[in-house]
Amino acid sequence: MVADDPDRGSGPQTSRRDTRAPFNVLVLGATGLIGAAVSARLHAEGHRVVRLARSAQGNGIVADLATLTQEEDWHPHLEGIDAVVNCAGVLQDGPRDSTVKVHAEAVGALVRACEALGVRRIVHISAIGVDRTAPTAFSRTKLEGDKALMACGVDWVILRPSVVTGRAAFGGSALLRGLAALPFLPAPPDVQPFQVVQLDDLVETVSFFLRPDAPAKLVLEPTAPDRLSFVDVIAAYRRWLGWKPATIVRLPAAVARFAYGLGDVLGWLGWRPPLRSTARLELERGVAGDPSAWIAATGIQPRSFHDALAAEPASVQERWFARLYFLKPVVFGVLVLYWLATGVIALGPGWEAGLDLMRQSGVPEIGPLLIALGAVADILIGTGIAYRPTARVALLAALGLSIAYVVAGTALLPQLWADPLGPMLKVLPILALNLIALAILEER
Repeated sequence: MVADDPDRGSGPQTSRRDTRAPFNVLVLGATGLIGAAVSARLHAEGHRVVRLARSAQGNGIVADLATLTQEEDWHPHLEGIDAVVNCAGVLQDGPRDSTVKVHAEAVGALVRACEALGVRRIVHISAIGVDRTAPTAFSRTKLEGDKALMACGVDWVILRPSVVTGRAAFGGSALLRGLAALPFLPAPPDVQPFQVVQLDDLVETVSFFLRPDAPAKLVLEPTAPDRLSFVDVIAAYRRWLGWKPATIVRLPAAVARFAYGLGDVLGWLGWRPPLRSTARLELERGVAGDPSAWIAATGIQPRSFHDALAAEPASVQERWFARLYFLKPVVFGVLVLYWLATGVIALGPGWEAGLDLMRQSGVPEIGPLLIALGAVADILIGTGIAYRPTARVALLAALGLSIAYVVAGTALLPQLWADPLGPMLKVLPILALNLIALAILEER
């Protein structure tokens, strides 16, 4: 990679950096599907990789791109950096996400900081089709970030991949596996045939463009040539997972829109389901492109979706993941309803029954206070589990409170263990469900 040269043209450029020397690379979004794979590959090649992500996983910089919207915000993170790989992105606006800040403002500030500090190359992961139609804030802001990069003096490469699939799964690729585990094969309306690109091929592309002699000033569309229907992809995943073909169910438009709307609601509660209105509009627009320029520039021959699945047989872990995908929201939904309902019932129709239990236990004087405090705690726990940023703390509180209920009930009313309705015994499966929720809480 070379420093800026006022005499060079606007076409693809070639670097002159010593091919034997490793260099320092800042990877943004380093805990995501693409960022984690890119980081691992560059580390294996001997480069010093600095990982930046908004959640801490191992060594790295913990920072949210939405807070890095001024040039000076980037300076501490770019000291000594030779190249930047931007794998960060958000699907849709929400309490923890801003498409404008992450895709446009942060990228613009990053570009200015790279120019000021002499960072020589930026490899930027965008999205396919944003230059043709932009029906969502996701695609519009992605294009804004692309334009900011194309106007700068740093050597840049913009990669606009199609749907990314690989051994690991997150977002849309995880959703496809989850859909494959359903007892029927859903076919949403108006989804256009789309192309995929293998994660390994995309990572190979990033590695290629970080070579000292690699060209720059390119916008490419990494994608496999074959176009697949939504149903074909899910059916292929079912075969890969070792399951028999399922009956195809054509979803009515109203049902599909309800599902996307439910995803939007969960998004405003801080969760990040891929099944949201942005995904619907992007899939209806079409996720397809022309890989010829990418193949010509890199020499990479993309693997087809079917060949990639055939090359790596599914394990029991993949089958577990697929089956748990839609059970996860069920688990959390049940826990939220359980804790909210117990609190509301205790304050309402179950108040007198609660007072009667307090009299049997020998603490009638403070019975109303204990019932009220317990009910409020239940409601707070249910609300906390529903809101993603507080879900872990609320689940831990639920475990503690459940154990406290069992201990107190055993000490004060041991006969409840012999009650035919099993009020004490039923706490045990709730404890197990809480533990399961904690185990599957992580999103990436």
